Amino acid sequence: MELKKNPKADLEKLRGVFTIGGLVISLVIVYTLINLKFYDVQASELGKLVAQEEEEDIIPITEQNTPPPPPPPPPPAAPEVIEIVEDDVEVEDIEIDTEVDVDEIVEVFEAEEEIEEEEIFTIVETMPEFPGGQAKLFEYLGKNTKFPPAAKANSISGKVYVNFTIGKDGKIRDVKIIRGVHDLLDREALRVVKAMPAWKPGKQRGKSVAVSYNLPINFILK
Repeated sequence: MELKKNPKADLEKLRGVFTIGGLVISLVIVYTLINLKFYDVQASELGKLVAQEEEEDIIPITEQNTPPPPPPPPPPAAPEVIEIVEDDVEVEDIEIDTEVDVDEIVEVFEAEEEIEEEEIFTIVETMPEFPGGQAKLFEYLGKNTKFPPAAKANSISGKVYVNFTIGKDGKIRDVKIIRGVHDLLDREALRVVKAMPAWKPGKQRGKSVAVSYNLPINFILK
């Protein structure tokens, strides 16, 4: 006799559902085990509050040293006693020699006068000026500066920088070379500067003052 199954009792149709349900349950169990945290806490430590003490900044207490009071002032000095001498006391005569020996040489020392150093300026309110202005200065240098023949023969040329001081009276002094080229050109530059006429002096706050001045003189071969 052949057994017949009820179509409703056939579980083969639900195999897929059971398989998916089993996978879901397995995944849930695995996820729970992974995210489960274990705390190693002893029973005696439960409910115990641990307070961490913070270190407080200890502010040092400084004591201000009070200076001792000044010593008391010394007692006032006793007034000087002035002795009054009666006129009856005889006073010995004092002889004063008023005669002067002619042969005796008396040395007289005169007090030395203090010499004040003159202040030399580099920049003033009104700078010194060559008579006639800058154009006349170039004209003077062009006419009076002579190219040394030895320097010309040896093709020596260049720019010589001369420094000098223009005094309160406008006269030239303290002429020196601050950057030279050759001894021949340097000596000619010094000569022509020393031969300059007096300048119009520089002024500071309305007063004539000494001024230090730099002048370049260019020696060019043609």
